Amino acid sequence: MAETGPHGHRPDEQAPPVHVPAAPAADPGAAAPAGRSKLSPAEVRALKFTARNMVWSLLPLTVLILVMVWWTQLRQPDVPVRAVEIDTSVYLASQRAHYPLLVPQGLSREWQPTSVRTDAGAATAPGAPVTLQIGWYTPDGEYAGYVISDDAGVDALTNVLNHATADGTVQVDGQVWQRSTTERGETALTRAEGTATLLVTGSASEAELETLAGATGPYRAP
Repeated sequence: MAETGPHGHRPDEQAPPVHVPAAPAADPGAAAPAGRSKLSPAEVRALKFTARNMVWSLLPLTVLILVMVWWTQLRQPDVPVRAVEIDTSVYLASQRAHYPLLVPQGLSREWQPTSVRTDAGAATAPGAPVTLQIGWYTPDGEYAGYVISDDAGVDALTNVLNHATADGTVQVDGQVWQRSTTERGETALTRAEGTATLLVTGSASEAELETLAGATGPYRAP
């Protein structure tokens, strides 16, 4: 008997091929197969929320914040002004000085004193020199300083007047002040009153410096 294959066919016989129909191509517009739903609107939005889109969405907010910060800084001084009390130092200088103390008085509230310094506390010996320095923040947002001293070599005077260039004179309320330009390019006004030298200088405009010089008068203790 001839041998048969595993399925009862002879070895020299071939089983007829089985035809398997191909799966139809998917139609892009056709409905999704059963068991698979369409993406929800939330999922679609999530797919669109890329890093690039996030940067573009935050850009207007970032620009707005930067503009607000710039505007705030523009309207405020770089360093907050801290007004100081000057009456005590001025009174002490008036008690120890051996010359009539002259100080700016009657300035508007827009002139804010920011510094005061005197060596009157150490001037205990007879005839010891006395120096008084006062600084103001001016109405125009600049700084102006006043010095009076009977010591021509004190740093408060020499640091400003040494190497300054003479630039004529200016008359303020009947008083003649020598005008000069300092190494820093600032105006300095000086005049002598008895044994004392008066100095007005700073970053303020010449008009504000003249206002400060014009307010100078004999100090009267309260």
